[in-house]
This record gives sequence, C-alpha cells and structure tokens, in this order.
Amino acid sequence: MSTSQPANQIAENSLLPINVARSGFYEGFNKVVVICPKVLIGMLIVWAGLYPQYAGEVLLEVQNWTNEEFGGWYVYVTAFYLIVCLVLALWPGTGRVVLGKEGEKPEFSTFSWFAMMFGAGIGVGMLTYSTAEPIFHFAQNPDTILGLTEGQTAGNVRNAYKWAFLHYGLTPWGCYGIIGMSLAYFSYNRGLPLTIRSSLQPLFGNAVSGPLGHVVDVVAILATVIGVGVTIGYGVSQFSSGVFNITGAEWMTSGQGKPTLAAQLTALVFIMLASTASAMSGLQRGIKWLSNLNMGLSFFLLAFFAVLGATLFAAKSFFLGIWDYLTVLPGASFTVWTDQSTETGRALVDWQRAWSIFYWAWWIAFAPFVGLFLARVSRGRTIREYVLGAMIVPSIMCFTWFALVGGSAIDLELSGVAQGSIVNADISAQLFRTINLILSPELAIGMSAIIVLLLSTYLVTSADSAILIINTLASAGNESQKHAKHVAIWGLIFAAVIAVLLTAGGMGALRSAMIIGALPFSLVMALMAVSLIKVLVFKRP
Repeated sequence: MSTSQPANQIAENSLLPINVARSGFYEGFNKVVVICPKVLIGMLIVWAGLYPQYAGEVLLEVQNWTNEEFGGWYVYVTAFYLIVCLVLALWPGTGRVVLGKEGEKPEFSTFSWFAMMFGAGIGVGMLTYSTAEPIFHFAQNPDTILGLTEGQTAGNVRNAYKWAFLHYGLTPWGCYGIIGMSLAYFSYNRGLPLTIRSSLQPLFGNAVSGPLGHVVDVVAILATVIGVGVTIGYGVSQFSSGVFNITGAEWMTSGQGKPTLAAQLTALVFIMLASTASAMSGLQRGIKWLSNLNMGLSFFLLAFFAVLGATLFAAKSFFLGIWDYLTVLPGASFTVWTDQSTETGRALVDWQRAWSIFYWAWWIAFAPFVGLFLARVSRGRTIREYVLGAMIVPSIMCFTWFALVGGSAIDLELSGVAQGSIVNADISAQLFRTINLILSPELAIGMSAIIVLLLSTYLVTSADSAILIINTLASAGNESQKHAKHVAIWGLIFAAVIAVLLTAGGMGALRSAMIIGALPFSLVMALMAVSLIKVLVFKRP
C-alpha cells in the first residue's frame, strides 16, 4: 500500500468542500483559482508589453463596444445593489441579524473599523477627485449640456455638487456593501468559506465547489487586479505631481503639466515595494496601523481646509449638495441617455460614459477586494449597523471632502484668484494647484509633503489589502495564507500589469481594461444579492 499523501485535500472546517493542494509550491491553495488568473494576466502583460500601441487601441475599441452594449446594465445593476442593501438594513427582520455567531462582539474598535473601511474603499479617490470632480462638473455637467445653467458660474455650483455626490455617495458603497454583507453572512453565520463562491451556494448548491465556483473566484480575482490597478494608476500619477510640486524636478512632468511615464513608473515601484512589505505583516499590524495613520492625516488635511479654505462656501455646498443629491438620486439611478441623433444627446451620452458608467464599473471591479475586506473587519456587527458604517457614514465623509477641498478650489476660480489655473490643470495636479494658491510657496511645499505621505499610505493600504484578499480567495477562504513568496508574486503582478498598461495608453488603457473586466463580475454580484434575498427575506436555504 502506498504511503504517499494525496496531491489535494478538502479545505478543513467547511460545509462547502473546496480542493486545495496538500503539498508543493501551492500548498493550501486551489491550483485552478490561483494559476488561471496569473496565466490570463500574464498574457495581457506580454501582449501589452510587446505591442503597447496596438494593445491600447484594441482596449479602447472593446471599451467602446462595452459602453454601447452594456452601459445601461451598469446603471441598472448598481441601482439594484443599492436598493437591496438599504432594504435589508431597514427591514426589521433582517436589520437585526448579527454578522457572526450569537453574542459575538466586534473584533475592531469603531474608529479602526471605519478607518480600515474608508481607507481601503475610497481613500485614494478622495485625494485625486475631491478637487477634480467638483471642478470638472463646475465646468460641465448634464445641466450645462441641456442649457439649464452656464458652466463656471455661481449658478452652476449646486449642479456641480449634485453630480459629484452621485458618484461618491450611496451607490458605490452599495456595491461594496452587497459583497461584504453577503460574504460575512454566509461565512460567519453559515460556516462557509470566506470566498465569493460561498455567496452563491443557496442558488447553485454544492456545484460551486467545483468548476463553477472556480470560475466565480477567478473572475473576482481578475476584477480585483484591474480595479485596484486603476486606483493605483491614478494614485501614482498624483504622487508624481505632488513630488514635482515639492522638488520642481522637470523630468517628472510634461509640457502639459501631466506626470511623465518615467515619474509614474518610479512612483509605482516605490508603492508596490512598500505594499508588499506591509502585506507580509498581515491585517492586525501593517494594515491596521496604516489605516489609523490614514485617518489621522485625513482629518488633519480636512481641518486645514476647514480653517484656511472657503469654509462658509463649503458648508453651504455640503448641505445643499446633499439635498440636491438625494433629490436627483432616484432618477439618475435609472436614467440611461441615448444620443437621439442630436448634438445634445451625444454630449449627454459621452458625459455619462466618461463619468457615471466609468465609476460604476470602477466600483464593481473594486468591490470583490473591498467587500471581502469589509466582511473580514465587520464580524459581530448587525446588518443595520454594517450598512450605517459601511455605506452611510463613508458617503457623508466623501461629501465632506468634496465640500471642503473641492469647494475651496471652486471658490478660488469664482473669485478670480485662480484664473483658470485649477480648472485647466491636469487631474493629478489640481489639488496641489489649490494648495499653492492658498499658502505661501514654503508652506505649500510642506503641505504637499503631507499630502504625498497621506497618498502613499492610502495606496499602500489598498495594494497590500488587495494582495491579502487575493490569497484568501485562492486558498478556499483561508485567511492565514500569506506566505512571503505568494505575497511577493502578486506584488510583482500588480506592478507589471499597471506598468504595461500605463505604457500602452496611460490611464486611458487602464480605464478601458477596467470597464471591460468589471462586466462579468457585475453579474456575479447581482446573483449574490439575489442569494441574500432568498435566505434572509424568504427564509429559503
């Protein structure tokens, strides 16, 4: 009789059996789930690396086709996620359900819990878009396109915030929320593995143990790599602009004020090295510490704008913006514009694809990573508490950023101080242009250094969390699978895919890959929502 051990074993302590390797390089991992994404991403890296210009053109063509055929799907399905989250929280029978065993207490303090959720979920976007989003919509938005108001005037401020809040309010957090709630419930309440496939078990039974489940987890990993890649891509661009604002190094910026490819790649190497080191330290040490640092620096930056920025302007924009946002949310959540063979119709379609549909795809691609992370840190909290902490409070935090930071930028433009220098700046430099106008040159350099430090910690938090989450998905939900070699490999993969796509077409290529890559996972998310409804509302196993 042979005494050799089998090559694979069933993941322990699981009601949903998933094969994992018993020995060898991939010990503890499901080989299909861990190898397939590497092969597919490797093919993308080689293709885009060898034929960068052609790859950029093809990605753009496929993105245009995706927008044309599935733009409406992105609009409707994100509205569905939001509705499900809110209904489950408000419904008495489901809102009181604890995500965990009866009597189980939360693992993290409220401050650390919120800090980790906000930092991983949207922190980088706040630094990039807290100025850029209101400023852009101050110049153009659907109301200006329809001729209801004039861009870059005081009469367009409320409209600018209405549309800016739409993209950073309840809808994106609904995308994250549906994933985190689903994973937490099925893992902690039903004892299933902490993987995406577990959420579909009520719909497909133990069929998700095999190839169907493998496909689901592979799709989730691919979406995570692309979604986080876009976030890091925007982050390293702004990082480069910040370092340029501090040092004045001419090699870091082009004649149009955009960061050079060399500057972006240099920043990328720095961020990914730091992220890999942090991921090796785990959730309780590196990620928790960085998240708390993120929140502290964020409050400092907000306090700076509250004291030295356009405070009254920001307060008015905050409250009126929320009112206008809540008023427009129902209609905007179900509106898909068509060109109608008119110039106005085409402009509305272009705006929606460039902003709303891009954002919905971005949040969906980011959702497997953020959602699993939210589930991991939300154990012991009720569904109602979870929705409050994972959706409503973060939305208000985003609105505060937009009002204080973006409001100061708009006020500088309205008063004539900026003279178009913020509106016309590259998206990565608009925050630093605002700082330069508020402070003296010396103080502006110091504040820019603080912003660059904050941006670094947000980027590192997002990247290292994503690496740990990918290893969890690939190891049948085993959160202890963070061996240094696998962390390092995924760090290299992230760096390589971002680098080749930046080379192939800059942020445009990253955006194209993300809009395409988010599509299959959006269907998985819809099924996860249906599964939650089945077990929580209809009480069906």
